[in-house]
Amino acid sequence: MSFDAANFDDEQALRLARKTFEIEAAAVLDLSSRVGVEFAQAVRLMLVCGGRVVVMGMGKSGHIGRKIAATLASTGTAAMFVHPGEASHGDLGMIKAIDVVLAISNSGESEELMAILPVLSRLGVPLVAITGGPQSALARHARITLDSSVAQEACPLNLAPTASTTAQLAIGDALAVALLDARGFKEEDFARSHPGGALGRKLLTHVSDVMRVGDEIPQVRLDTPFTELMREMSAKGLGASAVVDEGRRVLGIFTDGDLRRLVEKGVDLRSSKAGDVMHADPLTVRSDSLAVEAVALMEQCRITSVLVVDEAGLLCGALNTNDLMRAKVI
Repeated sequence: MSFDAANFDDEQALRLARKTFEIEAAAVLDLSSRVGVEFAQAVRLMLVCGGRVVVMGMGKSGHIGRKIAATLASTGTAAMFVHPGEASHGDLGMIKAIDVVLAISNSGESEELMAILPVLSRLGVPLVAITGGPQSALARHARITLDSSVAQEACPLNLAPTASTTAQLAIGDALAVALLDARGFKEEDFARSHPGGALGRKLLTHVSDVMRVGDEIPQVRLDTPFTELMREMSAKGLGASAVVDEGRRVLGIFTDGDLRRLVEKGVDLRSSKAGDVMHADPLTVRSDSLAVEAVALMEQCRITSVLVVDEAGLLCGALNTNDLMRAKVI
């Protein structure tokens, strides 16, 4: 099939895009009016499942099935995808009687699925079907059928699976959402299954993971001369220094911003001590706090660095926005 770029019609492409969105949106909205007790029954069956939700589907339904299995697994429901064609050649051994099979087929007559339904029945595996054929063979074999039928495909030929696969995906997402809610699945749980993602970093990274420690912490005593205070700040590169007592209790902080303000006022700093120029009772963050809590504090107070204390309130670290950016918390 040849294509002449000179004859490409931009407006026609835009019309088809808008029509696709309208058709698929209508298909999903129609699901909302049809969802009923069968959906709740499917959720309950998956909740009490002692094994895994095994998702199966051929062709485009198989691609949707892989995504549904991944979404279930990442939101607290043990799940995996098994290809129906491979199931007939040994992969059925992965499925146990304690599992629940979620089979997806728009027609409900997929030959590969039909071939393994009797085996699933003999194993006693509960079957939930997502199908656009509520009277199909798949629906007849299923314990629970979720109707994914659509009025039309978005494809102008009404052939390519488009609206129908969108409907299947929406039902799968709805199952995952209902299941995670029923399980009491929280943000922290999601983060544990996504440790490499942005949310995982935000919910799993603590201040203690990113703060500067030991000799990296700029700190001086109350009677430290101003010149030594500046050397400490320059050497540690935080843009600030803590002022502490003998027991490491935080008494104050001196920052680059404090220096600028004092210079603008014309204050003679040569004879000053750290205690003379520090800002007393500074904001601090606990080392066991989440790093995002430190970010929120710094943004709210419009500061770029903060001192870190332990459970006893003693100085144990320091961090600034650069540390948080390197850790990809912000």
